[in-house]
Amino acid sequence: MSTSGQETEAKFYVRDLSKIKSRLKELGARLVQERTLETNIRFDLPGSPLRSQGRVLRLRRDTSTKFTYKSASTNEEGVLSREEIEFGVDDFQKAKRFLEVLGYEKLVYYEKYRTTYELKDTLIMLDELPYGDFVEIEGDTVDAIRVIGDQLKLNWDAAIATSYTTLFDRARRELNLSIPDLSFAEFVDINVEAADLGVVAADA
Repeated sequence: MSTSGQETEAKFYVRDLSKIKSRLKELGARLVQERTLETNIRFDLPGSPLRSQGRVLRLRRDTSTKFTYKSASTNEEGVLSREEIEFGVDDFQKAKRFLEVLGYEKLVYYEKYRTTYELKDTLIMLDELPYGDFVEIEGDTVDAIRVIGDQLKLNWDAAIATSYTTLFDRARRELNLSIPDLSFAEFVDINVEAADLGVVAADA
């Protein structure tokens, strides 16, 4: 997240994450975080008012535990921008219980493996989700993000203007899945194509 409290990023579905990783090394990108499992719970009040407004309340655990709030986003040339407030907490279970006693409920649980690089004041996240692989590029400006996207040879027309949980909803609908969570265990025997997610590969 930017120190300004504004998240500005672009997201792409890719078929070959290893080629993106190799390209980053060629460009001299610095490894910020090794491949790490993230577990996330997205919360909402009964009736899902946050989701209906495009807002997010999330509890995440990877190498630490964080609360995150995100406002509704704007879309400029395939780059999404919105306010983001994030801070660390000491205890995942207590933080979860804190929200529950205030009346918040689990909207969705999801997992991903994330590897993070830094290049020219941008962060590049290589994300492995149960239904496919993605690249997120986060920076302070649209231009800075587009420069990195071009260097990674990503197709800007394929930028994804929605969340991983919305893509999960699409996959469940297209494949007629009744699974409640976006976890690797749930997807172990399920094959998901780009069309099931409503996306196209940016590295095709």
